Amino acid sequence: MNALLDGKAAVVTGAASGIGRAVATRFAEEGANVVVADVREEPRQGGTPTHERIRTETDADAAYVDCDVTEADDLRAAVDAAEAFGGLDVMVNNAGIFGPMGSITEIPFEDYRDLMAINLDSVFLGSKIAATRLVERGEGGAIVNVSSLAGLQGYGEIAPYCAAKAGVRNLTYALADDLGPHGIRVNAVHPGEVETALTTEDFPVVGTEQGEALKATIPLRKLGQPEDVANAVTFLASDMAGHVTAESLLVDGGARNTS
Repeated sequence: MNALLDGKAAVVTGAASGIGRAVATRFAEEGANVVVADVREEPRQGGTPTHERIRTETDADAAYVDCDVTEADDLRAAVDAAEAFGGLDVMVNNAGIFGPMGSITEIPFEDYRDLMAINLDSVFLGSKIAATRLVERGEGGAIVNVSSLAGLQGYGEIAPYCAAKAGVRNLTYALADDLGPHGIRVNAVHPGEVETALTTEDFPVVGTEQGEALKATIPLRKLGQPEDVANAVTFLASDMAGHVTAESLLVDGGARNTS
């Protein structure tokens, strides 16, 4: 049986660490050659850089591109790098940041704009550049955008993050309508709480009383792993989802139904 992404070329932004690293690795396990696009080469959690891990632990190839996702030229360079693998087939807009936190009365507008640039504007830019290349190739393709459970409902202390991720959701729907006639599918995944550097270091949840209380509200009684999200992204990128577009796939252990 062929691997799900056999022979395809993919760009994954924010792929040095966390969810992006898991997606890039899973893609490679399923036969895709991957461009790892990130502002850092070393994983936040330490260890072998993602592109080197792919080369040594899978049969796929990979390349690293230093990429600030708020810069169109950087994103274009990442898409260009996929030409070495036969040309872009799949674009995953994953890069993002969390915060600022607090009441809207306290959050500086400049912080809001910085977050929107990384979490929403970059998805527009990445999708625009990828779609232009995919339309030129004329062979269809897939774009998968990483949103969040926060893109489906609001949380008072993270209003900018909720706004950005909701924008990713509706941008996904609009792009699916726009690009469908070209055979390009556009979908989004919406992770809930996932064990990454974000929830273990930046805003610690794992191993805390808050984390245990949170798990008690999730029907599956556990936080997600990056690999859980990677599996969902892989499905949406593959031909198994050949008639799936404009979809929001939650990977949250059922958390939305209890919120």
